[in-house]
Amino acid sequence: MKSRNIQAMIVAAAIAAAAVGCVQMPTEKHSIVDQRPQISFRVSDPQRVAGARVLVDELDMGSVQDFLDGQAGLRVLPGTHVVKVLSGDTVLLLERAYLGDGVLRPFNIN
Repeated sequence: MKSRNIQAMIVAAAIAAAAVGCVQMPTEKHSIVDQRPQISFRVSDPQRVAGARVLVDELDMGSVQDFLDGQAGLRVLPGTHVVKVLSGDTVLLLERAYLGDGVLRPFNIN
């Protein structure tokens, strides 16, 4: 009688272990998407912008050649910005633009 009870308990334990082993714990996937607006530049004459600097709200952000349209974008915070491109003392571009989340805004430099 005891051996039957022990066998039944072993079988019940094996079934319980198998059932628990088949349950997959729930998982969550989190991803962060950068929705900041981007500025890029379309240049008609690459020689004209050689060495030209990009200023956003009077802050030097780098060379124009670092942010050419189709290659790379300059990420900024959403809002209204003054975008200026200087080549030495010459202003090649001066524009005030509102940039919202997820916007890619190319500026033309002729």
